[in-house]
Amino acid sequence: MGAAIAYYLARGGADVTVLDTEEGGNATTGSWGWLNANWGNPEPYFYLRHKSMGLWRELDRDIPGLNVDWCGGLMYDLPPDKLEVFAREYGRWGYGTRLIGRDEIVRLEPGLRSPPEVAVHVAEEGMVESLAAAHVLMKAACALGAKVISNVHVQWLEQTGDHVTSAITDAGALKADEIVLAAGAGMPAILQTIGIGLKFSFPKGLLVHSVPAHRVLNGLVMAPGVHARQTAEGRLTAGVDFAGGNPGDDPQSTARELFHRLQMLVTGGEAVTMDFFTVSAKPVPGDGFPAIGRPLGRKGLYVAMSHGGVTMAPIIGKACADDLLLGQNDPLFDPFPLNRLLMG
Repeated sequence: MGAAIAYYLARGGADVTVLDTEEGGNATTGSWGWLNANWGNPEPYFYLRHKSMGLWRELDRDIPGLNVDWCGGLMYDLPPDKLEVFAREYGRWGYGTRLIGRDEIVRLEPGLRSPPEVAVHVAEEGMVESLAAAHVLMKAACALGAKVISNVHVQWLEQTGDHVTSAITDAGALKADEIVLAAGAGMPAILQTIGIGLKFSFPKGLLVHSVPAHRVLNGLVMAPGVHARQTAEGRLTAGVDFAGGNPGDDPQSTARELFHRLQMLVTGGEAVTMDFFTVSAKPVPGDGFPAIGRPLGRKGLYVAMSHGGVTMAPIIGKACADDLLLGQNDPLFDPFPLNRLLMG
């Protein structure tokens, strides 16, 4: 999200300086990288995510090296009756859902060990290597004039009256006309330095990653108990669900159990070995929905936060730039006002 905001601001002509605490951040490096507007999203949030998918396609077209794989998603981690409801409802909203039978499932994913009788296929879904994409977006922002200060931590914000004027870092003070916070898990602590409390949770998600293997999956597969995909270099990457699932008290044991499920998902999976697993904290706004804007009307300060930050990155980046540079608000964000998430 931070890289997308930097890109859209720089594209709009702003003089942008990015303060980068760590390379990619914990949430980005632990993301499954699924671009979707899939199951469980209420209609207003669906439209946000779906529009952001369209912006990903524009970025993929305009920025060399972004390498989004529009591979399609196959979902059968719901009972057949709920799959039918999902396909009908989301299709009515404009999502490309198709309820398909076993023969077509096998054609799309011949590497599945036990193909289901029915599944939903969404051809417009895609996947992206999130850390690599963040680097490409940041490089594109820098080509437009943005500057990056790496390995710097924001200690506190400085304000005069209701105007936030500076970010105080361990490398000194940085004054700015506008300070945009897209700091994920670091957001609440930074905002507390100017007396703003934020409703946030940080559930952990565990993903397993195989050594590079022969091609067994063509697209995203959402099966019961395991969501899996295969990267361009051949790594099978999976979680209990797209967020990764709870690592529990013994992450090593949880990872082994999950990887066994992954092996059982695909033909010849016994020959695939696990390389490593990741555990990352997922910054989730209090009610799970995104928010952008000025907290409590603070001048000089803009906040951007969202769960599912990989899918949402382009629409949040563009909306921030349009608001700050043009004074234009995207009405799709109207159901999600920022101040609903503030405390005291």
